[in-house]
Amino acid sequence: MNKTVEILPTYRIAYVRQMGQYGPANIQTMDKIKKWAEEKKLLKSAIILGIPQDNPETTLPENCRYDACIVISPDYQLDDSICEGELIGGEYLIYRVKHTTTDIQKAWAEILLLLQNGEFQMEQKPIIERYTFEMIANGYCELCVPVKQA
Repeated sequence: MNKTVEILPTYRIAYVRQMGQYGPANIQTMDKIKKWAEEKKLLKSAIILGIPQDNPETTLPENCRYDACIVISPDYQLDDSICEGELIGGEYLIYRVKHTTTDIQKAWAEILLLLQNGEFQMEQKPIIERYTFEMIANGYCELCVPVKQA
């Protein structure tokens, strides 16, 4: 597992939102944003983000929001077929992992240990899954946890 700390910029994003329990529907939502980005010829150079907006331990499953996003330039003209938003940047703990259940679970165990040990404190911002076309093609993703060093 590759771990770094990175300052993410504030991103302008185009996104598709899924409401409901996290799980297979998130994959369908991600497929929608990738299809939109491919139609717009943006996919191969894109930064793709998966953002679970709510904590499923404190939010009813039917109220959980998942945003599948693509970073767009400030001057990119959007049409009404997609939502627009902004993701506020800041300091993030980044874990580059194989996009498998096992590797993601191992990464989360290590992240939780770092937070419990007090090495980092989690900020009140969404956790992000970050992808590039190259990462997707090679079976990787990045888990981005908003932190401040303790």
